[in-house]
Amino acid sequence: MSENRVAVISIIVEDRSSSAQINALLSEYADYIVGRMGVPYKAKHISVMCVIADAPAEVLNTLTGKIGQLHGVSAKTLMSKV
Repeated sequence: MSENRVAVISIIVEDRSSSAQINALLSEYADYIVGRMGVPYKAKHISVMCVIADAPAEVLNTLTGKIGQLHGVSAKTLMSKV
């Protein structure tokens, strides 16, 4: 695997029924997670999450892909260059 990179995974949850699956995935990858923050945006009936991770690019891409495949969930990752 490649060297670790610091990344921010941004997640928008439009279907709250996917929350348990998101939390299960984050627990599965807990060794790589530095911190997380979630903010419910009640006026728009969505939640916005920010996950900071330190992991190889392959792991970051896999986690983001799995989260993004959940119903009513969008996810994107911004990685450090080094």
